[in-house]
Amino acid sequence: MRNPFSHFDEAGQAVMVDVSAKASTSRVAVAQGEIQVCPEIMEAILAGGSAKGDVLGVARIAGIMACKRTWESIPLCHPLPISKCSLDFETQRQAGVIRAVCQVKTESKTGVEMEALHGVSVALLTVYDMCKAIDKRMVLRNIHLISKSGGKSGNFTFEGEDDA
Repeated sequence: MRNPFSHFDEAGQAVMVDVSAKASTSRVAVAQGEIQVCPEIMEAILAGGSAKGDVLGVARIAGIMACKRTWESIPLCHPLPISKCSLDFETQRQAGVIRAVCQVKTESKTGVEMEALHGVSVALLTVYDMCKAIDKRMVLRNIHLISKSGGKSGNFTFEGEDDA
């Protein structure tokens, strides 16, 4: 039986996947996640009045930086030449939800799913960090891959109740 885990060799040792024989192709991944916040945090963010400044602007930069450095946090990820990274936020004032959506593109031998997921995670953690003085009961949730294209495994689209 073939090992279903690509990051382990036949002996069960952790390995970085060998992509040397693969062709570089255009690859795109989109991930999203949410943070639930109290009304005071939502109002402070929307008014730009957080004591720490522009929360979503700082979180955007943190998420983009995280995408570019994913390989430093996830042990078996390859360093990749990121050709585009965008991170946007959607706010649902009444529901107290801030959604982060990250898109990452590359021309490479391996995909950028981890980069997109890492970008969303760090962006949401940055919102938490900047707002925890107001209320520490924020909840990060629904962090997942929305879509990916390119590469050997082809295209993927998440089909769930909360996709963007």
